[in-house]
Amino acid sequence: MKPSSTAWGRHGLTENVTYFPSAQPLKVVAKKKSPLRFNAKAVLAAEKSQPATAPAGTEFGAVGSTQGTEARPALPVVFPDPAVFPWQVPNGLAGDVIVEVTIDAQGAVTDTRLLQSLKPDIDQKVVATVRNWRFSPATVDGVAISSRQDVHFHFPS
Repeated sequence: MKPSSTAWGRHGLTENVTYFPSAQPLKVVAKKKSPLRFNAKAVLAAEKSQPATAPAGTEFGAVGSTQGTEARPALPVVFPDPAVFPWQVPNGLAGDVIVEVTIDAQGAVTDTRLLQSLKPDIDQKVVATVRNWRFSPATVDGVAISSRQDVHFHFPS
């Protein structure tokens, strides 16, 4: 299975299992009740070590049957955290900033939309940071396409 085959937890908390493909026996990484931390470098390194055109249903292909369309999500490659420091988050303030990003076929963020706000100055920093993220684009049957994803930031973190 590809490392993108992940069962996601609820509200950004993991109770998930991520499978990393390799010629050795299956490695399973499990996390419980901790904020999800996505390591795109590890995922991209794992994907690069496997054939890029492995079809669905094969040993190193995506999960699913060998019939139909194979779709893969965009994965972040450059994704710095927003520069929000602890003293900028008032005591007792906690919550999420959720931004919908539109990613073009080259992996650049072309549009953002604030879905959930926390505090205007924090929201602005999050949106400005996410606009500079870069992705490996989503693909359908190996062809890069534009896509949309929601990006969640929890404060205080």
